[in-house]
Amino acid sequence: MSPRSEEPTPAASTSLLPAKSWQHFVAGGIGGMCGAIVTSPFDVVKTRLQSNLFREKHSTVSMAGASGAAAYVAPRSRANVLYNFIETGHILRDIYREESPRELFKGLGPTLVGVVPARSINFFTYGNGKQIIANKFNDGQENTWVHLSAAAVAGIATGTATNPLWVVKTRLQLDSSTRTGERLSGSWATIRLIMKENGIRGFYKGLSASYLGVSEGVIQWVLYERLKKLTEGKGGVLEFVGMLGSAGAAKGVASLITYPHEVIRTRLRQPHVNGVVKYSGLVQTLQLVIKEEGARRLYGGLSAHLMRVVPNAAVMYSIYEGILRWNNT
Repeated sequence: MSPRSEEPTPAASTSLLPAKSWQHFVAGGIGGMCGAIVTSPFDVVKTRLQSNLFREKHSTVSMAGASGAAAYVAPRSRANVLYNFIETGHILRDIYREESPRELFKGLGPTLVGVVPARSINFFTYGNGKQIIANKFNDGQENTWVHLSAAAVAGIATGTATNPLWVVKTRLQLDSSTRTGERLSGSWATIRLIMKENGIRGFYKGLSASYLGVSEGVIQWVLYERLKKLTEGKGGVLEFVGMLGSAGAAKGVASLITYPHEVIRTRLRQPHVNGVVKYSGLVQTLQLVIKEEGARRLYGGLSAHLMRVVPNAAVMYSIYEGILRWNNT
């Protein structure tokens, strides 16, 4: 036997992570960043509608005519799906006029600080996880159970690592001069305030709801993988449009099924009112919202949420897939 045949196996072949595993991290972060910037105004509206702190301010829709006629206040009984989308548009207008255009991007700083690592971790964990799970437990073949398992692991890892960033972002978006008499000056001021009020534990408010929200990521990834196969390999515009549609549709369906956890998470993360902690736990928050406001409030901000997450998912996944394919050519 020649000496050459006795050489050790290259380290790459024994590594747990697949080759070029880093590309999922980079592609996911870039995709998440672009999607967050494009849809930031809808994120602000969604957060305010999920919270009870802004309900009085945004509970009615002023429909003043361009000629300056008296405003018409739409009755709440007309709050159907179409009304909710109209309401979202009017809230965007009100924030732009009454506060400032800059307020439409309130919390974008911590959002980006949160989105880039969150998407990087999620896509890295899922993209590599499904390959590892398939190779170790399913003879190298991917199927729905492989996708489901990888998505669950990715969701838990992402939620745990980035929860403090989302707490800061939520507090910034809910900040109002009408609440405290002075506005928070930025992310660092918010961080100091959270530390003063709750300590380190304050940065993990809503984590239980985030874990509950892992189901959304699982549904989204499994649906996306299934839908993507319908146009995969077709090439050209058809495959690209199919990928965009798959990403948007998967996110839309997952959001509709699991949306109440978003409202609960926002309530858990919102600031104290007159020094009083109103929402203290997952079950307590759920029961209190239903008791005081009705089950309908568990879908507060849904229209703004869908207007944000569907195009966000389309942008994010298309950039992610594009970078992966470009990197593998």
